[in-house]
Amino acid sequence: MSKKIPKSLRLAAAKRANYCCEYCLIPNIDSYYGFQVDHIISRKHGGKTSLLNLAYACPDCNSYKGTDLGTYLTSALALTRFFHPRLDKWNDHFETDNLGFITPLTDIGEATVKIFQINHPDRIIERQLLWRLGLIT
Repeated sequence: MSKKIPKSLRLAAAKRANYCCEYCLIPNIDSYYGFQVDHIISRKHGGKTSLLNLAYACPDCNSYKGTDLGTYLTSALALTRFFHPRLDKWNDHFETDNLGFITPLTDIGEATVKIFQINHPDRIIERQLLWRLGLIT
């Protein structure tokens, strides 16, 4: 968590995201470590500390993403960018089921699921439990 992001921007990002991770949609109610505000485009790549470039992220998504912007998929020679919460609609790139699995629908979705390890077994179990408790739909 960067100390250079003002508290007012952190709060605005959290409220805008309805206190859910903007990448995997898990609610922050379940987080032992606390959610973080992520620079969608990291500062080292020229990203600004502005509300338009900030995403509310769970510790797992933020950690796996790091300062990366995208990845190479096995079938492509070009870099595929990650899901961008300000530019993309989540449902255009992903779908989820009541088993906790998030299916990528596009190359952007596939790149994001791959690097963020969104379907790691522990993360699937966590989503299943939250779904059973009625904390996610």
